Amino acid sequence: MAGVRELPFALAPVTVVVGHYGVGKTNFALNLALDAAAAGYEVTLADMDVVNPYFRSSEYASLLEEAGVRLIAPVFGGAGTSLDVPSLTGAVVPAIEAAYAEDAERALGGASGAAATVARDVHLSVAGKAVVIDAGGDDVGATALARFAPAIRAGRHEVLYVVNARRNLTQTADEAAAVLGEIEETCGLAATAVVNNTHLQGETTLGHITESVPFAQTVARKAGVPVACTTVPKSAIRRESDPAAALSKLPSSYPVEVLVAPPWA
Repeated sequence: MAGVRELPFALAPVTVVVGHYGVGKTNFALNLALDAAAAGYEVTLADMDVVNPYFRSSEYASLLEEAGVRLIAPVFGGAGTSLDVPSLTGAVVPAIEAAYAEDAERALGGASGAAATVARDVHLSVAGKAVVIDAGGDDVGATALARFAPAIRAGRHEVLYVVNARRNLTQTADEAAAVLGEIEETCGLAATAVVNNTHLQGETTLGHITESVPFAQTVARKAGVPVACTTVPKSAIRRESDPAAALSKLPSSYPVEVLVAPPWA
């Protein structure tokens, strides 16, 4: 079970990942993109973090390329750089528009009773086009996202607010809800679900994650949205004597690989 890649939910054409600094947005976005590609989606991962030089999706370009994930990254945001250049390529909006166009075509095929014909059309990917947007932390990081809000709002999308009950400054539901409000106001997009990504890096146990579930549920209730999933490091699962029983205690659990590590680790 721990070695298999599975998606926690069917992806919308566009999925935006937002949250407080250091909650694990990038690790979640990477897992989501890689798992989506494995599930047959034609995936584009847009790295919009033009603030933090250490935790960027673009640092994992080779891994994404090997999995068939297209990466859109800030100019000069390649692997190994610490240059914070607030410049994004013109590829983001076309990727969003292409995902929405395919989604509309699939919906049209289903409505006309010709879904099978549409699915055979060579320009449609197996599971659909999926754009995953890894936004920068807090309202500062969401500033770059605001530029693309009109294009995102034009179609079916999700905005996932990632929370970590062990992260400084968002350890209470009120604090986490306040940060979300600032992000939403800045980027012009409303959260559609919460992702519980509570961890203590290498010291994370399933006990830590289980304890965090009420926190994530309270944040979601304050935001008026559901909890999409609770991430569980596969390394923590492997340490359990009965992984299946341990995971059964976690609602909507999503096993993830820990891909992002601090440069000082």
